Amino acid sequence: GQLPTWLEGVLLRNGPGMHTIGDTKYNHWFDGLALLHSFTFKNGEVYYRSKYLRSDTYNCNVEANRIVVSEFGTMAYPDPCKNIFAKAFTYLSHTIPEFTDNCLINIMKTGDDFYATSETNFIRKINPQTLETLEKVDYSKYVAVNLATSHPHYDSAGNTFNMGTSIVDKGKTKYVLFKIPPSVPEKEKKKSCFKHMEVVCSIPSHSLLHPSYFHSFGVTENYIIFIEQPLKLDILKLATAYIRGVNWASCLAFHKEDKTWFHFVDKKTKKEVSTKFYTDAMVLFHHVNAYEEDGHIIFDIIAYEDNSLYDMFYLKNLVKDFEENNKLTSIPTCKRFVVPLQYDKDAEVGSNLVTFPSTATAIKEKDGSIYCQPEILCEGIELPRINYDYNTKKYKYVFATEVQWSPVPTKIVKFNVQTKEMLHWGEEHCWPSEPVFVPSPDAREEDDGIVLTCIVVSDPKQAPFLLVLDAKTFKELSRVTVNVEMHLDLHGIFIPEKDLKTETE
Repeated sequence: GQLPTWLEGVLLRNGPGMHTIGDTKYNHWFDGLALLHSFTFKNGEVYYRSKYLRSDTYNCNVEANRIVVSEFGTMAYPDPCKNIFAKAFTYLSHTIPEFTDNCLINIMKTGDDFYATSETNFIRKINPQTLETLEKVDYSKYVAVNLATSHPHYDSAGNTFNMGTSIVDKGKTKYVLFKIPPSVPEKEKKKSCFKHMEVVCSIPSHSLLHPSYFHSFGVTENYIIFIEQPLKLDILKLATAYIRGVNWASCLAFHKEDKTWFHFVDKKTKKEVSTKFYTDAMVLFHHVNAYEEDGHIIFDIIAYEDNSLYDMFYLKNLVKDFEENNKLTSIPTCKRFVVPLQYDKDAEVGSNLVTFPSTATAIKEKDGSIYCQPEILCEGIELPRINYDYNTKKYKYVFATEVQWSPVPTKIVKFNVQTKEMLHWGEEHCWPSEPVFVPSPDAREEDDGIVLTCIVVSDPKQAPFLLVLDAKTFKELSRVTVNVEMHLDLHGIFIPEKDLKTETE
């Protein structure tokens, strides 16, 4: 096929790539050593490359020829030949774990730089053109966080916003929103942006020793949306996991009898909205988009009724008949919550405070809290992406992978949240990755542009390829076949040519 003539830049992707080191194997697919890969578009041609992230974790493991650094689903143990004192010391140092820098989930842009990210306090700078691994940054040197998401948000001024968890710091456990500026003042040119990181606000955890796990958060024009879900990390179990010989993932539990709390922080005042909003227990990884309309906050998320998704990706479950044998006990559901920020304070108990055409409700309870129920937009989609120019704005389109009762994506979809129409692309034996929308330079409408997705093929006779779809019609424009083994990845970004520093810079 033909590539659009305007398509110049790099599609950069990240995901777990190596699961066996020497005689040792990771327990979980999300633990594998990070493998970066990229497609560079230049003058109508495409170049592919891939490279392992040369993290400290990678270097230590490869040097020892076994797994020596623990990951979330795999606990690594020290050399049995070490003496008893060294062993005792290692046990102690694992209480608040020294986390891994195996940044395998996403790519984040900060100013002119790009970083591989995961969910620990470490990120690794990379060169998006050569995929070379550069310096390691530890968030916790600048703000008190032990964990951070790999789904940041960006504003029009170029600031990067992210959220992390601060575990029992000065007797409190809290969720911290922080901001990384795109550049530093002239007179401090030698310093990094991270020296100018600031905490925007913090939200106290409902429980000191059981903070909520979260993978992303939402933003509207004036608010930050944080969902405190009852999928919680048990800090005491975490502190003793190493001694007990279990992995950190076993310290995460879903409490289905608990509520899911919604927190809204005003960006200007940095204060949380005082009304308590909640919904039933659910598990979510991905926010889709959020915006404000008529005194309401509207936010769309992909939610589950339990945490079965994580368990499916233990490598012992990833066997030959994985697709047939593994069924999700809860299908991902795209839910829209409508939350009234301005409502009649004298409204009757039991009344619905949503004054906006929607099947979503917000019911006033006796104690003044508000119980929210969503509108179901659709089922069976994951890894949602939007045209990011419409982030925080009323929007129409979600690009996503389709997953039915099996966690393996089988199709790419374009879903219209307003009309509920859905377009599909799918082919036998094809497993698509997260679709990335790239707007055309003279875009007038939300879906003017293309969608890029890497396709892993389960038929050994066929080669993997990059698929280029017209975002409007969802018709195939071209496919770029790659004669290497491509892995299923997690997330990535498209970097337009203008955002790439030239080699000399």
